[in-house]
Amino acid sequence: MPQLPRLFLLITMMLEAMGVGLILPVMPSLIQDLEGGSLAQAAVWGGVLTTGFAVMQFLFSPTMGNLSDARGRRPVLLISLAVLTLDYLVMAWAQSIWLLLIGRLVGGLTSATQATVTACMADLSRPEEKSANFGLIGAAFGAGFVLGPVIGGVLGDFGPRAPFQAAALLAGVNFLFGLLVLRETLPPERRRRFDWRRANPLRAFHSIARLPGVGPLLAVYLLYSVAIFVYPAIWPYFTEARFGWTPKTVGLSLALFGITVALVQGGLIRLVLRWLGDRGTVIGGLVLNMISMLTIALLNDGWLLLSLTPVAAFGAVVMPALQGLMSRIAPDDAQGELQGVLTAGNALAAIISPLMMTSVFAAFTGATAPLHLPGAPFLVALLLTGVALIVVLQARSGRG
Repeated sequence: MPQLPRLFLLITMMLEAMGVGLILPVMPSLIQDLEGGSLAQAAVWGGVLTTGFAVMQFLFSPTMGNLSDARGRRPVLLISLAVLTLDYLVMAWAQSIWLLLIGRLVGGLTSATQATVTACMADLSRPEEKSANFGLIGAAFGAGFVLGPVIGGVLGDFGPRAPFQAAALLAGVNFLFGLLVLRETLPPERRRRFDWRRANPLRAFHSIARLPGVGPLLAVYLLYSVAIFVYPAIWPYFTEARFGWTPKTVGLSLALFGITVALVQGGLIRLVLRWLGDRGTVIGGLVLNMISMLTIALLNDGWLLLSLTPVAAFGAVVMPALQGLMSRIAPDDAQGELQGVLTAGNALAAIISPLMMTSVFAAFTGATAPLHLPGAPFLVALLLTGVALIVVLQARSGRG
């Protein structure tokens, strides 16, 4: 497998995660600079910006995936990176909240690079390598997840616009690197005609789900995506309510989680896949996640929870193994569409899960709560993961 193209793909995914984390620490300050008002009002606008990003990602990921199946991976990926570079510059110079909102909407559209990167990695991988190489993509994303907030926090000392300028510089340099090293990975004979009907996210889901054996796996992917999003959706609120953690401790726990995820998906997953196979890895990962979610929901010792954070991160083997299973089933000319659907599924989880998990948290921590249980959202995630496990087991035994 060519090393420089793979390095470019991994850097692209790392910068994708870093780009979000880079700007996160300064968003309250920037929004207040543009709009004035209180921190609470800034948080409302922050929610609008986050939701808008996820909605655009959901709507357009299948479109970008299908475009890469029709026109090739290279032009879609490079044009997305070029637009992303300009988008960060626009947000860095934005003088109104509405221009910042437009920037985040465009950012959600260009985040479809995730689908194209994964499809490109599938093109470059032998069938037996796909799950492990998807794990490398997850590891790169995890590394960016850890580095982004740290770098963004440091750059924030130079002003709320500095992280946007840094993100534009990184995206621009990576665009030039890709221009030099990335060759087209999908030859013309393996492409298919672009069809707007398949670019519709609902039709794209239906089209991919009709591939033999993919429907149950896609259902598992969606259920698990909503369940696992409980961590970013609720973690700061849960740990403060249950343990009284400070922002510093919360940041430490998230960094520890991200580092462990990167190690698991970048290296350990290869050993697990060799031992259990793709399907066994999915089943084992789901079981481990269920144990972790139950433990987190009921544990009362914050330091014990912090020490168990790496254990919870071992459940990160599920996503690459699921992607590998589905990628081997999908034909070569549908890899982009498949990855677009999976990216859209992640975006859908980013829309649904925060609303669900924060509502459950409020219901079990408010003054009128029937039972004070800050860990209730993790029990909901446990239930969703349990349903996903049942679907996998049924599919394995030929009943689903």
